Amino acid sequence: MTTTYEQLCAILVRDYQLQPEALALTAPLEDLGIDSLGLAELLFNVEDELRITLPPEAVDLETVGDVVRYLDELIAKPLAGVATGMGLEQPARPSA
Repeated sequence: MTTTYEQLCAILVRDYQLQPEALALTAPLEDLGIDSLGLAELLFNVEDELRITLPPEAVDLETVGDVVRYLDELIAKPLAGVATGMGLEQPARPSA
C-alpha cells in the first residue's frame, strides 16, 4: 500500500517538477516554490488524485510533513464527513 507521503511526493514531482530528494518531511513548502495560492492548487490536485474531499476551511500548512499529517488525519476520520478515498461523501441518514 502506498503511503500518503509517497502519494504526495508523486504529485509534487509530476505537477510541480520537483526533485524527489527535495521532498523531505521537513521541507518548507515556500522553499519548494509553493505559496498560499500554490497550496490551494496542490490540495485540489490531492483531492483529485486521492479521490477525497477536503473541508473548505483554511489550514496553516508550512512543510511537506504538515500536509501529510493533515491528509492522514482527514482520511482517518471518515465518519466526520470526510471521504475515505473512495471519492464518496458519507450520506446523511434519514430521520425516523
